[in-house]
Amino acid sequence: MTLIIGLTGGIASGKSTVSSYYKSLGITIIDADIEARLAVEKGEPAYIKIVEHFGKNILHADETINRQALGEIVFNEERERQVLNSILHPDIRRRMEEKKGEAIHLGLPLVILDIPLLYENKLEGMVDKTILVYVDEDVQIERLMDRNHLDAKQARNRMDAQLPLSSKRLLADEIINNNQSIENAINQAKEILKKWDVFPCE
Repeated sequence: MTLIIGLTGGIASGKSTVSSYYKSLGITIIDADIEARLAVEKGEPAYIKIVEHFGKNILHADETINRQALGEIVFNEERERQVLNSILHPDIRRRMEEKKGEAIHLGLPLVILDIPLLYENKLEGMVDKTILVYVDEDVQIERLMDRNHLDAKQARNRMDAQLPLSSKRLLADEIINNNQSIENAINQAKEILKKWDVFPCE
């Protein structure tokens, strides 16, 4: 029996750090962001639809998608963000379902689906349990401004594109509080897997 865990968080919450830790344990991680990048590679169906809608101004000279240019549009225009999501999300879900099916077929005891927008896109049905990496809002804004070199308004726009972490924490099976050190968050991540009897043998 394969346990499917959905790992989620918010932008700059530290989810990627927890995901990397789980990967270092040898756990199979299916990452929605990686699948999203693959979905928009030149020539892919989603790539073609995105260029048709947003135009060639969002492309680099080599015709790959300029994620920063596209981000400027979708994080400032709700309607455009919805268009992008309607193109990308079905394709990403299909890719993740395929990989999840392969992992189950192999009989792996544990698979983690790393999905930033797990709750926003109502993907709880893809997983058995959920873990949320949580930070307080003021910490989240500060980390996002520092990490992405944004001003407060830009950071707020990006955060507003997601469900607040305060709402997500009401939906999660387990919560990793990442307001403190990375070591503290990693220890919580470890204890959750032990609690669920799926921590890999050391």
